[in-house]
Amino acid sequence: MTTPIEHPAEGARCVMVLGTTSGAGKSWLATALCRWYARQGLRVAPFKAQNMSNNARVVASGEIGSAQYFQALAARAEPEVRMNPLLLKPERDTHSQVVLMGRVSSELTALPWRGRSERVWPQIAAALDALRRENDVVVIEGAGSPAEINLMDSDIVNLRVARHARARCLLVSDIDRGGAFAHLYGTWALMPEADRALLRGFVLNRFRGDATLLAPAPERLRALTGVPTVATLPMWWQHGLPEEDGVFDDRATSAGEVRLTVAVIATPRISNLDEFQPLKNLAGVRLRWVRGPGELAGLAPTDWIVLPGSKHTSGDLAWLRAQGLDRAVAAHAGRGGAVLGVCGGLQMLGEALIDPHGIDGNAPGLGLLPVVTTFEPEKTVRHRQATFDTLDDGPWRALSGLAVSGYEIHHGATAEHPAMAAAGQRAHPVLPDGLGWRNAAGNVLGLYLHGLFEDPGVLRALFGATAPTLDSVFDGLADFIDAHFEPDVLRDLIH
Repeated sequence: MTTPIEHPAEGARCVMVLGTTSGAGKSWLATALCRWYARQGLRVAPFKAQNMSNNARVVASGEIGSAQYFQALAARAEPEVRMNPLLLKPERDTHSQVVLMGRVSSELTALPWRGRSERVWPQIAAALDALRRENDVVVIEGAGSPAEINLMDSDIVNLRVARHARARCLLVSDIDRGGAFAHLYGTWALMPEADRALLRGFVLNRFRGDATLLAPAPERLRALTGVPTVATLPMWWQHGLPEEDGVFDDRATSAGEVRLTVAVIATPRISNLDEFQPLKNLAGVRLRWVRGPGELAGLAPTDWIVLPGSKHTSGDLAWLRAQGLDRAVAAHAGRGGAVLGVCGGLQMLGEALIDPHGIDGNAPGLGLLPVVTTFEPEKTVRHRQATFDTLDDGPWRALSGLAVSGYEIHHGATAEHPAMAAAGQRAHPVLPDGLGWRNAAGNVLGLYLHGLFEDPGVLRALFGATAPTLDSVFDGLADFIDAHFEPDVLRDLIH
């Protein structure tokens, strides 16, 4: 019989997931921990002081990184801005939009990177302290690596947070990349000595093969550092959790006969790519990231091309043209092929981008929808529910009359091109308030609504199928770490 875990009397215990590199598996592991502790009957909240990602979700007071949104759902908690108080959304290689406590801060956006830390730390600490008071466990995710010694003096997301929370830390490394033991030892060696004491265990992620072949490396690593290896997690591609920043590949696509290919144009400033995860989980659907026109050459007219969201629409549109993808997309649409634009993708499909306030940039559009987008200073961040109008023809007709829910995160509004409308080239609204448009033939569809494929009704209408629920995905993650962590480690972390 499993002994229940008692609720801490003096506030939340903090378990922190650090990584030897970006992409080591921090977000995935933190999500699994959130569900594991929630299943013990504990009140659990996720936290990441600063997230850099163009994948964001709408919550009551603004927006947070998608990873913390899903971690909150895994914890059976309501997602909120305190769980990710600082969100950086890259718009160019050297510039990010800064979102503080859910709202865009023009003042912080204008500051240099290192100048922000002391300005934002009080709000970060206050958010974490409030979550600790209200919960039994706070699962904290770090960023990048805690051994980035060029950034330690301005750190507000790794060791400073760990010290403030007195967190019990796990350090995870991706062994599939090679060099995992060197990564773990090097990270430990570069951490200040006092902070090393916070490390409770090393985690080897994405291991292929026989774990007994790792010996004697874990034992030698413990002799060098005093830190045990507490889990070796096997490679698992199809766990179902949306990727936060990485792109999927065919290893993560459902097996079986391919009946539909969905080609997503992978622009440099792609955003909200996680919303396509449910399609990955559907049998018979193959998703491909596309970066050149040759990758679209074999598509059938029944296959889809998707222009996803973008954090810099005019810049991504210029990139798309430079690759020759504009002609390839137009050719597919000209053959009657299905084209879907989401948010920034909708804006690209129109005739023009007009930017009177210097928000994004002026540019001619792809001309596949007779609409025009005008960028506005105020950012739209909200949940939406709407019902599709009748779509008589084309690949999207199954959506006719369907009530859907999702969210908006964008600058700008889109409307019919007035001169083209006067000449009889009308855009056909498919959702109210400029939320969605189609062309006359019905094969090109543009929507501001994110999260379409997370709506079970949409999956049933378009595919006659359903994807695994997020709740079942979270339970699968918790089962996985329960099976592969050393006995009692997860319980000991909060005692």
